[in-house]
Amino acid sequence: MKTFWVYMVLCDDGSYYIGVTNNVDRRVAQHNLGEDKDSYTFRRRPVHLVYASEFQHAGDAINWEKQIKRWSRAKKAALAAGDFGGLHGLVRRKSQG
Repeated sequence: MKTFWVYMVLCDDGSYYIGVTNNVDRRVAQHNLGEDKDSYTFRRRPVHLVYASEFQHAGDAINWEKQIKRWSRAKKAALAAGDFGGLHGLVRRKSQG
């Protein structure tokens, strides 16, 4: 069965890039090789993988990718750090404010 991954890399400029792939290692290597000069990560190399989550269905992966892309930088950093308590706190603060 084919699997899909939502991944997040930390770019050299401190920004995050989120994408979907079927091979995380290959995709991160492609970002670092600079194969696409028009890509977001080209001028922000090297990139470092900070998060990856596996999905069985492409639609689920794409939906998760879209959700993460809407998050604040603080929420992305908490996800990258595996700070799920921090994620929960950030959600509460936003809904209260």
